Amino acid sequence: MQNRRLAIIAAIVFVDLLGFSLILPLLPYYADTFGASQIAVSLLAAVFAAAQLLGAPIIGRLSDRYGRRPLLMVSILGTLTGFVLLGVAEPLGRAIGSALPAAWVGENVTQAQNVAILAVLYVGRFIDGLTGGNISVAQAYITDVTEEKDRARGLGLIGAAFGLGFIIGPALGGTLSQWGYAIPAFVSAGLAVLNLASVLLWLPESLTPEQREAHAHSPRTVFSLRLLWEALHRPRFGPLLTVRIFYGLAFNIFQIIFSQFAQARLELTAQTTSYVLAYVGVLAALVQGVAIRRLTARFSETTLILAGVTLLTLSLLAWAFVPNLVLLLIVLAPLAAAAGVLNTVISSAITKAVAKEESGGALGLSAATESLTRVVAPSLGGVLLQFVGTWAPGAFGALLMAGVTAFAWSQLPAREKKVT
Repeated sequence: MQNRRLAIIAAIVFVDLLGFSLILPLLPYYADTFGASQIAVSLLAAVFAAAQLLGAPIIGRLSDRYGRRPLLMVSILGTLTGFVLLGVAEPLGRAIGSALPAAWVGENVTQAQNVAILAVLYVGRFIDGLTGGNISVAQAYITDVTEEKDRARGLGLIGAAFGLGFIIGPALGGTLSQWGYAIPAFVSAGLAVLNLASVLLWLPESLTPEQREAHAHSPRTVFSLRLLWEALHRPRFGPLLTVRIFYGLAFNIFQIIFSQFAQARLELTAQTTSYVLAYVGVLAALVQGVAIRRLTARFSETTLILAGVTLLTLSLLAWAFVPNLVLLLIVLAPLAAAAGVLNTVISSAITKAVAKEESGGALGLSAATESLTRVVAPSLGGVLLQFVGTWAPGAFGALLMAGVTAFAWSQLPAREKKVT
């Protein structure tokens, strides 16, 4: 039964990330079609992240209180709505722009239509982000059905599904973009429908009725800013979240700016950029689906986190100055490996640093901290890329990770046994 549940939730995450990664690398090109600046494109990602910052902790905590399955369905419905809006952005935006009063628009109707189209894109990303707790709820589900000794392996399946989604999604999105950027959005919406049907038909609730009843009356599962703030001061949970937020900022600058970097520095096409991201997905899937079991059996989670932040520091520095596609592919190998280890192991460590009935809220808070970095990363990365140089996002990320590495080495080993 446990293996069946793990397989189903991993499949759901795979389909979810397939849809997400199918459209993600195309967004800069999609928005550029309507005259968006580099900063405006970056803010498109920031809108999603800002909404997720609000929504993820609430969805995670509600899943602790009322169950994983209903909140997973709410999250998927929001994703479906967001992708549909992306697909209809052009005709809907043109209709809105044409309907605006002439006194507002003047003679430049086309510009008004482009602004309206971009507004629809922003609304779509906001709705998707506000309900975007898919991954954290799926991770909480894994926490419910696994023992601590198997936690990293179970979460590794989520990571592998994540990586596989990034293998197929960008390549498929790049291929579909030949027929217009709306097509990948509609395909992503169709995948969200498939996911919703999978949850309804095949995924049982991971919390028993007795557990849901107990959680509903537990003060630990109440959504409270005070309780969230107190969680940050726990001996191990606080440092883990600190590593998560600054690692997330450095890595998300890379991830969000990469398409613009590839276009501006290496002059890669949308299709080539998508294929490069698919290559990163292959590496991530291998690390999280295959290597993570052996790594966690041989090394402690603290050791793996320390190794991961160190390797990522060096990889981001190398990415900053990569001169061609071949060297880029070489540099991305250790970068993807480090990110794969950190994504899995930090999440596993977080679930062990809180009470079991708090796992959804803790993972939601972790997702929210990462979303906070996604609010800052697009704007910061866009400014660095546009006004400093194509090397600047990587150099800044490496500098940031050097600080994270020093913090992790000073804090995590001493607090390895302090889990409450």
